Amino acid sequence: MTLAQNTTFIVMGVCGVGKTTVAQLMSDRISASFLDADDFHSEENVSAMREGKPLTDAMRFPWLHGVAAGVNAVRRARPDRPAVAACSALKRSYRDILRERIPNTVFVYLSADERKIRERMAERSDHFMPVQMLEGQLAALEPPGGDERHITVDATRNIEATVAQVLSEIESSDAFA
Repeated sequence: MTLAQNTTFIVMGVCGVGKTTVAQLMSDRISASFLDADDFHSEENVSAMREGKPLTDAMRFPWLHGVAAGVNAVRRARPDRPAVAACSALKRSYRDILRERIPNTVFVYLSADERKIRERMAERSDHFMPVQMLEGQLAALEPPGGDERHITVDATRNIEATVAQVLSEIESSDAFA
Protein backbone atom coordinates (compact mmCIF):
# COMPACT_ATOMS: atom_id res chain seq x y z
CA MET A 1 0.00 0.00 0.00
CA THR A 2 1.36 3.39 -0.98
CA LEU A 3 0.49 6.24 1.33
CA ALA A 4 1.77 9.73 1.63
CA GLN A 5 4.28 9.63 4.44
CA ASN A 6 2.82 12.78 5.93
CA THR A 7 -0.74 11.46 6.30
CA THR A 8 -2.28 11.23 9.76
CA PHE A 9 -5.35 9.03 10.11
CA ILE A 10 -7.56 9.76 13.09
CA VAL A 11 -9.85 6.83 13.86
CA MET A 12 -12.91 8.42 15.42
CA GLY A 13 -16.32 7.58 16.84
CA VAL A 14 -18.17 7.08 20.10
CA CYS A 15 -16.87 5.05 23.03
CA GLY A 16 -16.95 1.30 22.49
CA VAL A 17 -16.97 1.41 18.70
CA GLY A 18 -13.47 -0.10 18.49
CA LYS A 19 -11.32 2.98 17.80
CA THR A 20 -8.22 1.89 19.67
CA THR A 21 -8.20 -1.70 18.42
CA VAL A 22 -8.86 -0.66 14.82
CA ALA A 23 -6.24 2.10 14.98
CA GLN A 24 -3.62 -0.24 16.47
CA LEU A 25 -4.21 -2.93 13.84
CA MET A 26 -4.33 -0.35 11.09
CA SER A 27 -1.04 1.20 12.20
CA ASP A 28 0.58 -2.24 12.28
CA ARG A 29 -0.62 -3.04 8.76
CA ILE A 30 0.57 0.22 7.20
CA SER A 31 3.73 0.56 9.32
CA ALA A 32 2.49 3.77 10.91
CA SER A 33 3.19 5.39 14.25
CA PHE A 34 0.29 4.89 16.72
CA LEU A 35 -1.15 7.14 19.42
CA ASP A 36 -4.16 6.70 21.68
CA ALA A 37 -5.81 10.01 22.57
CA ASP A 38 -6.94 8.50 25.89
CA ASP A 39 -3.30 8.70 26.99
CA PHE A 40 -3.53 12.51 26.80
CA HIS A 41 -6.48 12.95 29.18
CA SER A 42 -5.79 14.72 32.45
CA GLU A 43 -6.45 12.84 35.67
CA GLU A 44 -9.39 15.21 36.20
CA ASN A 45 -10.90 14.11 32.87
CA VAL A 46 -10.39 10.42 33.58
CA SER A 47 -11.90 10.77 37.08
CA ALA A 48 -14.93 12.59 35.69
CA MET A 49 -15.54 9.91 33.07
CA ARG A 50 -15.10 7.09 35.60
CA GLU A 51 -17.82 8.76 37.64
CA GLY A 52 -20.08 8.92 34.59
CA LYS A 53 -19.76 12.69 34.22
CA PRO A 54 -19.50 13.96 30.65
CA LEU A 55 -16.57 16.22 29.84
CA THR A 56 -17.24 19.85 29.08
CA ASP A 57 -15.68 21.59 26.11
CA ALA A 58 -13.44 23.44 28.58
CA MET A 59 -12.13 20.03 29.69
CA ARG A 60 -11.82 18.70 26.15
CA PHE A 61 -10.01 21.58 24.46
CA PRO A 62 -6.70 21.22 26.39
CA TRP A 63 -6.91 17.47 25.78
CA LEU A 64 -7.37 17.98 22.01
CA HIS A 65 -4.43 20.39 21.94
CA GLY A 66 -2.35 17.75 23.75
CA VAL A 67 -3.41 15.06 21.26
CA ALA A 68 -2.40 17.32 18.36
CA ALA A 69 0.96 18.08 19.99
CA GLY A 70 1.53 14.36 20.59
CA VAL A 71 0.76 13.47 16.98
CA ASN A 72 3.03 16.22 15.70
CA ALA A 73 5.85 15.06 17.99
CA VAL A 74 5.52 11.52 16.64
CA ARG A 75 5.43 12.87 13.09
CA ARG A 76 8.65 14.83 13.69
CA ALA A 77 10.33 11.78 15.23
CA ARG A 78 9.22 9.48 12.38
CA PRO A 79 8.64 11.64 9.29
CA ASP A 80 9.15 8.58 7.09
CA ARG A 81 5.84 6.97 8.04
CA PRO A 82 2.16 7.84 8.38
CA ALA A 83 0.58 8.21 11.82
CA VAL A 84 -2.65 6.70 13.18
CA ALA A 85 -4.41 8.05 16.26
CA ALA A 86 -7.50 6.77 18.05
CA CYS A 87 -9.56 9.78 19.17
CA SER A 88 -13.30 10.23 19.64
CA ALA A 89 -13.37 13.60 17.79
CA LEU A 90 -17.16 13.59 18.16
CA LYS A 91 -17.90 17.16 17.17
CA ARG A 92 -16.96 19.16 14.12
CA SER A 93 -15.35 21.78 16.39
CA TYR A 94 -13.10 19.08 17.90
CA ARG A 95 -12.08 17.84 14.47
CA ASP A 96 -11.43 21.45 13.41
CA ILE A 97 -8.91 21.79 16.25
CA LEU A 98 -7.16 18.59 15.20
CA ARG A 99 -7.27 19.43 11.49
CA GLU A 100 -5.89 22.94 12.11
CA ARG A 101 -2.98 21.61 14.17
CA ILE A 102 -2.16 18.34 12.40
CA PRO A 103 -1.32 18.72 8.71
CA ASN A 104 -2.75 16.26 6.17
CA THR A 105 -5.36 14.69 8.47
CA VAL A 106 -7.88 12.09 7.32
CA PHE A 107 -10.67 11.00 9.68
CA VAL A 108 -11.75 7.35 9.75
CA TYR A 109 -15.26 7.43 11.18
CA LEU A 110 -16.30 4.11 12.73
CA SER A 111 -20.06 3.84 12.70
CA ALA A 112 -22.07 1.17 14.53
CA ASP A 113 -25.53 0.81 15.98
CA GLU A 114 -26.07 1.46 19.67
CA ARG A 115 -26.94 -2.17 20.50
CA LYS A 116 -23.63 -3.46 19.10
CA ILE A 117 -21.64 -0.77 20.90
CA ARG A 118 -23.36 -1.54 24.22
CA GLU A 119 -22.49 -5.24 23.78
CA ARG A 120 -18.84 -4.38 23.21
CA MET A 121 -18.71 -2.02 26.16
CA ALA A 122 -20.29 -4.62 28.45
CA GLU A 123 -17.58 -7.12 27.44
CA ARG A 124 -14.62 -4.92 28.29
CA SER A 125 -13.38 -4.64 31.84
CA ASP A 126 -10.22 -2.59 31.54
CA HIS A 127 -11.55 0.78 30.38
CA PHE A 128 -12.48 3.85 32.41
CA MET A 129 -15.52 4.74 30.28
CA PRO A 130 -18.74 3.29 31.74
CA VAL A 131 -21.59 2.14 29.47
CA GLN A 132 -23.86 4.92 30.74
CA MET A 133 -21.64 7.48 28.98
CA LEU A 134 -22.65 6.11 25.56
CA GLU A 135 -25.98 7.97 25.36
CA GLY A 136 -24.29 11.33 25.82
CA GLN A 137 -21.66 10.50 23.24
CA LEU A 138 -24.30 9.45 20.71
CA ALA A 139 -26.19 12.70 21.38
CA ALA A 140 -23.02 14.78 20.92
CA LEU A 141 -21.85 12.94 17.80
CA GLU A 142 -21.64 15.03 14.65
CA PRO A 143 -20.60 12.64 11.87
CA PRO A 144 -18.07 14.10 9.44
CA GLY A 145 -19.55 16.23 6.69
CA GLY A 146 -18.92 16.08 2.98
CA ASP A 147 -16.40 18.90 3.24
CA GLU A 148 -14.28 16.97 5.74
CA ARG A 149 -11.57 14.63 4.48
CA HIS A 150 -12.82 11.29 5.81
CA ILE A 151 -14.02 7.79 5.17
CA THR A 152 -16.94 6.15 6.96
CA VAL A 153 -16.69 2.49 7.85
CA ASP A 154 -19.33 0.13 9.22
CA ALA A 155 -17.86 -1.10 12.51
CA THR A 156 -20.64 -3.57 13.38
CA ARG A 157 -18.66 -6.45 11.91
CA ASN A 158 -15.71 -8.07 13.61
CA ILE A 159 -12.54 -6.03 14.05
CA GLU A 160 -10.58 -7.81 11.29
CA ALA A 161 -13.35 -7.10 8.75
CA THR A 162 -13.51 -3.48 9.90
CA VAL A 163 -9.76 -2.99 9.52
CA ALA A 164 -9.84 -4.67 6.11
CA GLN A 165 -12.57 -2.27 4.98
CA VAL A 166 -10.64 0.76 6.28
CA LEU A 167 -7.50 -0.30 4.42
CA SER A 168 -9.47 -1.09 1.26
CA GLU A 169 -11.11 2.37 1.35
CA ILE A 170 -7.72 4.02 1.80
CA GLU A 171 -6.12 1.95 -0.93
CA SER A 172 -8.88 2.66 -3.44
CA SER A 173 -8.87 6.42 -2.92
CA ASP A 174 -6.42 8.71 -4.66
CA ALA A 175 -7.24 11.33 -2.01
CA PHE A 176 -5.04 9.61 0.60
CA ALA A 177 -1.99 8.80 -1.50
